[in-house]
Amino acid sequence: MSKIKIDLNKCDGDGTCVSVCPVEVYEIQTIGGKKKAVAVNADACIVCRACENECPNQAIEVIEE
Repeated sequence: MSKIKIDLNKCDGDGTCVSVCPVEVYEIQTIGGKKKAVAVNADACIVCRACENECPNQAIEVIEE
């Protein structure tokens, strides 16, 4: 099982995580008038860390529990 932590202060909503995630964990939503990544399907995470490695702003942390 894993936990996905997204730092919304760092996230610019560019959608890299959406593109690289093989199991469709993320979607881009508007939060406070700005586009941000949201882990809408966190239970599907396979801990491949593609999102964590590819995020240009280091806004995502995948924590194994």
